Amino acid sequence: MEPFIVSARKYRPTTFKDVVGQQAITNTLENAIENNHLAQALLFTGPRGVGKTTCARILAKKINQDGSHKEDEDFAFNIFELDAASNNSVDDIRNLIDQVRIPPQVGQYKVYIIDEVHMLSSAAFNAFLKTLEEPPKHAIFILATTEKHKIIPTILSRCQIFDFRRITVQDIKGHLASVAQQENITAQDDALHVIAQKADGALRDALSIFDRVVSFSGENLTREAVTENLNVLDYTYYFNITDLVIQNDIPQVLLAYNEILSKGFDGHHFIMGLASHFRDLLVCKNQQTISLLEVGDQVKKMYLKQSQQTPHDFLIEALDIANSCDLKFKTSRNQRLLVELCLMQLSSLTAQGEKKKANKLNKRFVLPPSHFKEIAALVQEKLDTTQQEPVIATPPIVQTNQTKEQENQNPCSTQVDKQETIQQPPPIKEEVSSKKRVSALSLKSIQKKQQLTKEINERIPNQENLPTEDFTLEQMITHWNAYTEIVKGQGKYNFLSHLTMNEPKLKDGMIHLEFPNQTIKIEVERDKFELLTYMRKELQNYNVDLVIDVNELQVKRYAYTDKEKYEKLVKKNPNLEALRNAFELDI
Repeated sequence: MEPFIVSARKYRPTTFKDVVGQQAITNTLENAIENNHLAQALLFTGPRGVGKTTCARILAKKINQDGSHKEDEDFAFNIFELDAASNNSVDDIRNLIDQVRIPPQVGQYKVYIIDEVHMLSSAAFNAFLKTLEEPPKHAIFILATTEKHKIIPTILSRCQIFDFRRITVQDIKGHLASVAQQENITAQDDALHVIAQKADGALRDALSIFDRVVSFSGENLTREAVTENLNVLDYTYYFNITDLVIQNDIPQVLLAYNEILSKGFDGHHFIMGLASHFRDLLVCKNQQTISLLEVGDQVKKMYLKQSQQTPHDFLIEALDIANSCDLKFKTSRNQRLLVELCLMQLSSLTAQGEKKKANKLNKRFVLPPSHFKEIAALVQEKLDTTQQEPVIATPPIVQTNQTKEQENQNPCSTQVDKQETIQQPPPIKEEVSSKKRVSALSLKSIQKKQQLTKEINERIPNQENLPTEDFTLEQMITHWNAYTEIVKGQGKYNFLSHLTMNEPKLKDGMIHLEFPNQTIKIEVERDKFELLTYMRKELQNYNVDLVIDVNELQVKRYAYTDKEKYEKLVKKNPNLEALRNAFELDI
């Protein structure tokens, strides 16, 4: 097995032309080298993964090239890279100053690259001032840092500062496309776009994510595979919820949000993404601002289509509601309720009627449940009318000559057929009348409950002649861990966290679990049947059961004053009081 080289190292730029997204800085450095206008001290600052160290290495290598060098010639022995995090003392700077005085054996310059220079102590900075301002002619210092504000002003005033900017999404996507082409990997444009957005302007992070996704999906990168691996909410969720919000369908919106939570996504992440989605829809309203939309071509078409269906006033008010929910999320004690209330308010924006009263009172309007009952009644009436139409049309068709001949030949069969045809209309009347029966105590509801209990009882195996083999703690834990993997594959992350909170214990042939509160106990007991069925089958012991205990004990901590602390110590050692009196000490 050959050692794997990550893409961030394999495709590290070797020339200024290969540097992505920093054309202004690279052009400045090239012109400074050509015109012999290079400063003695340079400071490269900017966020992570934007090319600071890479540009420093390229610059250090290029300033020693006079045009007569060979391709295989390397000036690495003239380049000294230091890590300021591990060499941050005055003694380290003193050793550096002693080395600077020695001229290079080959080449014209000695280049010192000090990475993470903000980690130097204040004394080390001050010791470095004189050498940094007036170094020998053969010495050039290149300082790199991600936190420019931690460097003292006297150092900043002696350096030529280059501010590296975050790399744009388009530049990262173009570089990833070229890397994928060199690696013979087919990648969708939207998939690379998601990776570029996730990188947040850092090319090194983008290449690391690219390697991870390739390991997950192989040589074919799709948007679905990328979103699944990166645990990112796909655009389709936001499009679907926006459609439901416009339709004022509050129940389906809440169910869609529950589905998102069940897949392990955070509510704060969702509401921020929804606000960004409304912003992108607002951007698509004007042709001049479409360029601000940082998405792929396929997703851009979806945004343009949905922006035509969403009114401008709705988007403005929706952004206000989503932004207020974002601000209140961290301070809220019931965060799920906050997001659900936000979604209900969003789903009621385009509704008419009682909304005008709410606007007069400056209150957010939410559609009442009666609104959805009326809609359900209308839908049921339409279904009933469609079911009644074929029943009215069937009687004239039955009376034909063939039926009369069949009646003469088989009188018994005709009587049965007549009875069947006569008995067909009543069930339809029953369906029409059943819509009025909403009570849970109706005959149909009782029959359904009885049928469900019968099915459950049939699923329960007969207790006679079932195995009751002995098992050890190790066997129980092995099968318990196997069941947690099954739960993880099903996407029940909340139930998974409860099962892995504490290790189960074995006492008197029973599985014991301990939880800190009653709420977790109730949630685990909901899925207790499936868990016990699996454990009994794997352990071959149908007498085993699950015992859940609740331990709500909390250790109380008190804040003592200095006098109270002294009195406690005196109780343990009375000689302290004599010592205080001897030296006339105050408490």
